[in-house]
Amino acid sequence: MKIFITVGTQDKPFKRLIDMAEELALNYDIYIQNGFTEYKGNIAHSEYLDKDEMSKKIKEADLIISHGGVGSITEALKLNKKVIAVARLAKYGEHQNDHQLEIIEAFKKKGYILAYDEQDDINKLVLESLNFNPKPFISHTLEFNQKLKDYLATF
Repeated sequence: MKIFITVGTQDKPFKRLIDMAEELALNYDIYIQNGFTEYKGNIAHSEYLDKDEMSKKIKEADLIISHGGVGSITEALKLNKKVIAVARLAKYGEHQNDHQLEIIEAFKKKGYILAYDEQDDINKLVLESLNFNPKPFISHTLEFNQKLKDYLATF
């Protein structure tokens, strides 16, 4: 199984997710987009990927493990990929606050993704993903954009 792991572009390290990548690399083919998080291990990785490279890595993977950013999650869902999302948490200095927990919970409630919780075993969650059938992702971007344009036109 090919797994693409993305920590995003936040200017804070996300070592917990990199540690999970190291653990998963014992059994799976892993590629890491490690962003600001320093990584000197042996897993194939890039600090940052442009949009085309990111899409390519997502398309090549069987599973995406992502930080809790909306952009990374929706990009994977638009490409019909299974996603496990891991929230960056303020208590570890990974983000300013815990809004990624809310983002992940919203996607999970709609049946789009699996969510990693601190007490979860990432290996078991990866195995669970094999039988996970996410709901097809429905983007409301065009509808939102039109509503915003209509609203702005009233000024």
